[in-house]
Amino acid sequence: MKTVLFVLLDDFADWEAAFLAPALRAGVMPGRPGHYAVRYAAPGGVPVRSIGGLTVTPDCGTETLPDDCAGVILVGGMSWGKPEAEGIAALVREALSRRILVGAICNAVSFLAAHGFLNAAEHTGNTLGMLREWGGANYTGAGLFRERQAVRDGSLVTANGTGYLEFTRECLLALGADTPEQVAASYAFNKHGFYKE
Repeated sequence: MKTVLFVLLDDFADWEAAFLAPALRAGVMPGRPGHYAVRYAAPGGVPVRSIGGLTVTPDCGTETLPDDCAGVILVGGMSWGKPEAEGIAALVREALSRRILVGAICNAVSFLAAHGFLNAAEHTGNTLGMLREWGGANYTGAGLFRERQAVRDGSLVTANGTGYLEFTRECLLALGADTPEQVAASYAFNKHGFYKE
């Protein structure tokens, strides 16, 4: 069973991994098997606190990728522009060089822009203006920006902060976590619930 590493910083957005991690670990729908181990990482391996006040003691630091790593998920939040995020760039670079899935949502996408990771792949984010602001001269991928909730291009998945269900769907498809039909059923169930209103 391969590992998907979820990277958390202080003030991470609780909801942005809330559908993806359980689907990987326990199956995309009730009764379906999970296919991945999930581990949480934070800089220095120290506990982090979410926007909602949840304290998480990570499984590991962010210095290296696990040998069995199948994906790196950068969970958005309010600290991606702070110094403690800088060390994550090396982790992303290694993952992309090994063709390991990199998923980023919300401000984590802006972090990717600031480090030049979005210049050769279709992507989305909170807004194009925000990616330009964070990315400065390092961001030359504006022509590849798509106004969509989530975008998958090769081993890169990006989403805006309101696209957590679409982000989940695209990451599950990229990882082959279940059949496309089951992933679609999971998305529809989480989007609409038992009753459409």
